[in-house]
Amino acid sequence: MSEYKIQRLGHQGDGIAAGPLFAPLTLPGEVVTGTADGTRLTDVRIVTPSADRVAAPCRHFKTCGGCQLQHASDEFVAQWKIDVVRRALEAQGLEAAFRPIQTSPPQSRRRAGFSVKRTKKGAMAGFHARASGLVIEIPDCQLLHPDVMAARPAAEALAVLGGSRKGELTVMVTRSMDGADVAVTGGKPLDNDLRIGLPAIAEEFSLARLTWDGEVIAMREPPRQQFGRAHVVPPAGAFLQATDAGEAALLAAVREIVGGAAQVVDLFAGCGTFALPIAEKAEVHAVEGEAQMLAALDRGWREAPALKKVSHEARDLFRRPLMPDELKRFDAAVIDPPRAGAEAQVAELCRSQVARIAFVSCNPVSFARDAKALVDAGYRMEWVQVVDQFRWSAHVELVAAFCRG
Repeated sequence: MSEYKIQRLGHQGDGIAAGPLFAPLTLPGEVVTGTADGTRLTDVRIVTPSADRVAAPCRHFKTCGGCQLQHASDEFVAQWKIDVVRRALEAQGLEAAFRPIQTSPPQSRRRAGFSVKRTKKGAMAGFHARASGLVIEIPDCQLLHPDVMAARPAAEALAVLGGSRKGELTVMVTRSMDGADVAVTGGKPLDNDLRIGLPAIAEEFSLARLTWDGEVIAMREPPRQQFGRAHVVPPAGAFLQATDAGEAALLAAVREIVGGAAQVVDLFAGCGTFALPIAEKAEVHAVEGEAQMLAALDRGWREAPALKKVSHEARDLFRRPLMPDELKRFDAAVIDPPRAGAEAQVAELCRSQVARIAFVSCNPVSFARDAKALVDAGYRMEWVQVVDQFRWSAHVELVAAFCRG
């Protein structure tokens, strides 16, 4: 067993020693011992701990793979996440003014995918162990909202009824205004027994909606989400920001960037996270590839009080981005692409005269690439706001303000 010094953290939150060798649950500056196994260190022991090392707040941390950074102080994690974005921009030759990070509190994650397995005595629901298919039960999880944690018994009952001893269910639980919205994948094919038993489970555990491999089996109450003044019932499993606090931070930044714009285009609009609150002051055109999400957005808009016009368009923005002649009527754009970024759509924004762009991203590397294109086309990056709604993870989100001239 040899001794190593941890030089930095990688993008997945592992410490990196010379080699490179990746060592989980370590911090920069620490001296550790371990056994090199390919590019990883195993049997890691801390010889000299970092001043930034803290006791993990969750008793499941060492075994559960749901969090990566509970061993680091909040101050360290905050600065590290800002630096991840800064380094991605520097790699593109860009600099930015960074606002203080906004971090979601513990026990606030409103959505989680439980891994659930049947056992001889019943079932167990939790998260996978680190780099393993083993399911770890998490009764004292410090990450998830109590309402999400309260759905674990329902997830176990679903596995007992509809899971196999050899397989594993994924039970996605989303907190809604009306109870748990539960979507199950990986279960047995629907048969008469399941069609009778599943609604009984939904009733027993007061689930708002229960979906089995894409089919709605029971809906006691439409599971509403609130976006500004609007109440929206998203399709089962639809994208939703991870925490209420994270969504509020992202929305506040987007609203500031859009400012007093009268006509706004929302690209990759989803179910209306940004479009519907913005419609309190501006007319919005929402563009999204999934028609079901737009239908949910439209219903929410029509039933909400005193919103300005929200039009919508189902369109694959990777293959068919909005062109400059389509963008010319808008004063501002909001763009919130998936992890791959929005290279094709950004290329057309570069050719447009849209005055202000609120760029929301969950991937600093693809964001930096797209930011470089915008800056080269004459946009100025005014500031970047990092938002940490995936607390204790290596995941980073941000909002950036771009303006013409």
